[in-house]
Amino acid sequence: MSQPQPRRTIRELPDVLISQIAAGEVIERPASVVRELVDNALDAGARHITLRLLGGGIRLISVEDDGCGIPVEELPVALKRHATSKIVSLEDLESVATMGFRGEALAAVNSVSDMSLLSRTEGAATAFLLDGQTGEVRPAARAVGTTVEVKELFFSTPARRHFLKSENTELAHCIEAVRRHALVRAEVSFAIWHEGKIVEQWRSHPGEAGWNQRLADVLGEDFVTSSVNIDFRSGPVHVRGRAGTPDAARARADQQFAYVNGRFVRDKVITHGARSAYEDVLHGQRQPVYVLYLQMDPTRVDVNVHPTKIEVRFRDSREVHQAMRHAIERALAVPRAQLISGSDNIRPQSATPDMSFLSPTPSAPSTQSTWSQRGMAFGTDRSAEDPAKAMADLKALWGNTQQVEERAPGFAQGIAAGASKQLPQAHTAHEWPLGRAIAQLQGVYILAENSQGLIVVDMHAAHERIVYERLKQQLGTTQINSQPLLIPASFAATPQEMNTAENCTAVLQQLGLEVSALSAKTLAVRAVPTSLAQGDAVELARSVLAELAQHDAATVVQRAQNEILATMACHGAVRANRKLTLDEMNALLRQMEDTERSDQCNHGRPTWRQVSMRELDALFLRGR
Repeated sequence: MSQPQPRRTIRELPDVLISQIAAGEVIERPASVVRELVDNALDAGARHITLRLLGGGIRLISVEDDGCGIPVEELPVALKRHATSKIVSLEDLESVATMGFRGEALAAVNSVSDMSLLSRTEGAATAFLLDGQTGEVRPAARAVGTTVEVKELFFSTPARRHFLKSENTELAHCIEAVRRHALVRAEVSFAIWHEGKIVEQWRSHPGEAGWNQRLADVLGEDFVTSSVNIDFRSGPVHVRGRAGTPDAARARADQQFAYVNGRFVRDKVITHGARSAYEDVLHGQRQPVYVLYLQMDPTRVDVNVHPTKIEVRFRDSREVHQAMRHAIERALAVPRAQLISGSDNIRPQSATPDMSFLSPTPSAPSTQSTWSQRGMAFGTDRSAEDPAKAMADLKALWGNTQQVEERAPGFAQGIAAGASKQLPQAHTAHEWPLGRAIAQLQGVYILAENSQGLIVVDMHAAHERIVYERLKQQLGTTQINSQPLLIPASFAATPQEMNTAENCTAVLQQLGLEVSALSAKTLAVRAVPTSLAQGDAVELARSVLAELAQHDAATVVQRAQNEILATMACHGAVRANRKLTLDEMNALLRQMEDTERSDQCNHGRPTWRQVSMRELDALFLRGR
């Protein structure tokens, strides 16, 4: 048995040790130092920032800027703990408009490195150099601005060095830290040098056009060409930026940049809002790409949550979640065919093309529903089709088949029945974004000619999206039928679950759930959706309560319905190997151009591809 340690006297810690403890929170690796120093440079009004590194930032980090500089009398104060020019009162803290504000970074860095500060202000006869270790200040040569040098990071806390990665890894993190700043400050030029060689350089690009150029410089031209512009306001939240098309999605979430009032953040509300906007169009576990800027009143967001300032807390997280989701949804809803180069011509007015030939077959739609851990979301197994189960689910969701027919007229007889019989009169490749149909390939693909070259369309996937979007519009939001449980399922609930169940009673009923308090710490599930009566009622209730506590309640209801509608559309769409006439193919192309999200089918796969004349010429070595 270990012996108890003798009691020690309570005492104040030395300032150096306090700073080193603070450094453990603020300074994780060289990239943390880079982030803090670049923050200060931007707050000083810099327009040119140069970062010089040795050993991936472990041996040297030097940040040079052309900002306003620091007066000589303030240089020693700048390295003291909790010394800052950014805030002076609680009111300032609650409405922070600068990148830095805590007054910890320089003191923390100075406590774990050999640091110096060289600065000159406008009108000063000379610059002054401050030695962070000795506190000595002496004249030096420099133009207006500031240079901060950090040598031998963690030399005074050698144990911390063991947690650092290789120089190349640390260098990559340093570059990423600057890249995050570069994406939001297009008017500032950035240069990164490592071991005397320049590794990245982004020139300044003022103005709106400059912002697009900065995105292309940092993320590549492909990001700009495969993304859509966003400019959306919802109450006090303004969302701008660019969101990648579903085709641009990646295996990893390494190109997701979100900024709140110019500050790069990682926030679950923003991430979930963005992801939910892609639910209808993203395939599998692919991750969307985006650069999004949220502007809002600084008093509505708390940036003083974490020492690294990378986390925030919103006064109303739901308004932020809704704004993010709706901003991306609206941008993605525009068919990309309308956005491709050369397709911005005004379409001639004509009657709606006849789509009755694409009516679904009489076979019943199928679905197999399971409860997913992410809340009210039906997971559909497309390989295990059961028409009887599908109709049961539909009856459970909307009451009976007659209601389905009332909400979606003519579904069984043909979703597009009643459309005008008149086909478009214009048949030139230059008047339509998706061009003019010229052939059908193997009964699966439609080949069309437009001004850019060749269009290849997966006819089943394309029609599936058309049917799906039409069903969503016709059916709208409705209450899901529920089935009372013979014996209520009770469980010990957390305070948050108790509060959510009390405040969201109406939404739970709309979802087909009846959850009520059995005692001060117990909830009882008394009814569940009819189609999920055989599932785990407690797990069902808990997952829904968890999602309702964090996110917009409307999305929970919509997700349940949309999964079943997707299955209906899949089985209602025109099948492969069905021969179509040219008029029928053209009618499908025109519907695609008019349908939201028509670039992807309900499962997130692309519905069409453009093959340019340049690509075709390259295949046949033309011009070589």
